[in-house]
Amino acid sequence: MAEPISAQQFRASDGVEDWQVHFDGAKTYFATGSFAKGVELIDVIGQLADAANHHPDVDLRYPGVAVSLFTHDIDALSDLDVALAKQISTAARELGIAADPSQVPTV
Repeated sequence: MAEPISAQQFRASDGVEDWQVHFDGAKTYFATGSFAKGVELIDVIGQLADAANHHPDVDLRYPGVAVSLFTHDIDALSDLDVALAKQISTAARELGIAADPSQVPTV
């Protein structure tokens, strides 16, 4: 079972600079520039999530994708969120998609 981590522990982890911690999890926004590129990113996120057996909330809109991570079974952030955040950020960079956490939807 995953162990809870604090917001500070999440932020101190290497490779999660694209992510912001909110009261309901770690979030970021990827500026895909097109709907098709957003679908491509979501496909990769789905593969990563299934491999990790840890599934984020994903919101596809034109022109970007918002992603939210939270370990629901412990009602907290965990190392699972850190690991998947790193993988998602790496995949986005490999697809040429920039993160813009300042655009995370507030609703």
